[in-house]
Amino acid sequence: PTIQHWIDGACSTSTPARTSPVFNPALGVATKQVALAEQAEIDAAVAAAKAAFPSWSNASVAKRQGVLFRFRELLNERKLELARIITSEHGKVVSDAAGEIQRGLEVVELATGFPHIMKGDFTENASTGVDVFSIKQALGVVGIISPFNFPAMVPMWFFPIAIAVGNTVVLKPSEKDPSAAIWLAELWKEAGLPDGVFNVLHGDKQAVDGLLNHDDVAAISFVGSTPIAQYIYETASKNGKRVQALGGAKNHMLVLPDADLDLVADQAINAGYG
Repeated sequence: PTIQHWIDGACSTSTPARTSPVFNPALGVATKQVALAEQAEIDAAVAAAKAAFPSWSNASVAKRQGVLFRFRELLNERKLELARIITSEHGKVVSDAAGEIQRGLEVVELATGFPHIMKGDFTENASTGVDVFSIKQALGVVGIISPFNFPAMVPMWFFPIAIAVGNTVVLKPSEKDPSAAIWLAELWKEAGLPDGVFNVLHGDKQAVDGLLNHDDVAAISFVGSTPIAQYIYETASKNGKRVQALGGAKNHMLVLPDADLDLVADQAINAGYG
């Protein structure tokens, strides 16, 4: 089977020009193919998000929160199903995958409280007869580029917040474990999210560059290696986009002279290879 893009509320039905194998690490064999985006798919995903932005950003806070609460309930009820999908493509054990989802769920729960966090400020008589106020508004289409090691948690660091405040999303997951992103897209649709608000674009560097250079993408969030984080920050900011680029951390630690070295060694191994 071929894992397709999720654009405007449905999986793409076109025959992909390029694909990449998706492996089950426990078996060491390719069990699926994933479509790799060409420019046409990149443009279609961004266009769907752009078209959905006006109505979603103008929807009442109550309406947006209703969708978020429903998404939270569905995810909590069915997280073991998602954990098994992650295990089948990433290789981490089901309990570890479930822990990753729980950490992502915490951000979904944070997003359900955003009606308060989105409030602006007002200062009366900041200067004589001058009042000052600030408002917080959605940016538009935001791109999310996430790594292979946490196919559910890292995207959920970003998209619940983006969607809660009225942005629309194009998620580019790792091509090594892409099915979790499609499962989440289907869950959003079941929760009542309008078509086009959440899109999934599979691909490699071509898809990444397509988002970084697209005029209709307002912001980029990324987690991955430090060299790629630097490339993404430079390229996206050069194109006038707001950027979060989180580079790779290799489980560094500071060991003090009075540390229990047996415990340190154990924790270092668990952090690096668990």
